[in-house]
Amino acid sequence: MTRPTLQDHLSRWSQADDVRRDVASTVLALAGAGIKISELLAAGPLAGALAEVRGHHADGDSQKELDVIADDLVREALTAAPVALLGSEEADEPVALDPAGTLAVAVDPLDGSSNIDSNMTVGTIFSILPFVGAESLLQPGSAQLAAGFLIYGPQLALVLTVGAGTQIFILDRASGDFLLAEERAVVAPETAEYAVNGSNLRHWDTAIRCYVEDCQAGADGPRGKDFNTRWVASMVADVFRILVRGGVYLYPGDARRGYTQGRLRLVYEANPVAFLMEQAQGAATDGQRPILELRPAHLHQRVPLVFGSRGEVERIARYHIDATAMPERSPLFGRRGLLRA
Repeated sequence: MTRPTLQDHLSRWSQADDVRRDVASTVLALAGAGIKISELLAAGPLAGALAEVRGHHADGDSQKELDVIADDLVREALTAAPVALLGSEEADEPVALDPAGTLAVAVDPLDGSSNIDSNMTVGTIFSILPFVGAESLLQPGSAQLAAGFLIYGPQLALVLTVGAGTQIFILDRASGDFLLAEERAVVAPETAEYAVNGSNLRHWDTAIRCYVEDCQAGADGPRGKDFNTRWVASMVADVFRILVRGGVYLYPGDARRGYTQGRLRLVYEANPVAFLMEQAQGAATDGQRPILELRPAHLHQRVPLVFGSRGEVERIARYHIDATAMPERSPLFGRRGLLRA
């Protein structure tokens, strides 16, 4: 079976107009940068101290050696693409590239970089927007022309949407081409898997705590079925798993200092993931509102994020909006029931 390449796929899609052709060339540039990043990751410590802390962002998040290298590789690749403005997690302010460019790109060059030295999956997330001036990166997610991520795991995969479904490509290292592996990924509407960092339960609001407790109660609780927990601490890995077999992911805001609005970034993490999810018949919200409807106030704005199987995302929104939507809670599992202080 001959599989279409990423270039074949984009060539067919981009024939309609110049903007699409610009998007296609930008995606190909990002894919090229991803191959270089994957080669560094594959070498691990042989490529140097990639997990060494180089510094910290203004909000205190650490910046690793490979964060900086990945950012440089992405920026270098995009200088050859029609990109006027680049916003990166690794730069405080957007960077001007091609004055004649028609696009703006927002990128997290290395999602999950806390996992660099543990040989776990990490990735590169990107969002492509029309260039409309200095405020291009502050458009709502619904304005995205394309979005996706590269995931550096056992396979180098590129997950992409240009607004015509969500496709998955895998790098064929023999040819150097990304080949189409899934023409139209679909997120199962229902699931029995949820991904959340359960160690933060005591900090969550009532809606999130009740949702997770209902899942933990399993077949004996109000949900009437058993759930599995999955948490990789690298969002791209959770996104990929949900695209393949369903599930729901939660990174809510909580009561800890600096976590009220969650920790994920709206422009270059939540927006591209939300676009991919919706194009795969899933959903993404901040717990209540659709992510793609939110208008960013600044490049590095944080946002709570819930995405995945539509039935679960909608259920979590109901828990937030209306307490009566929560199932009747058995005293065994209530916050102040038989087993609670």
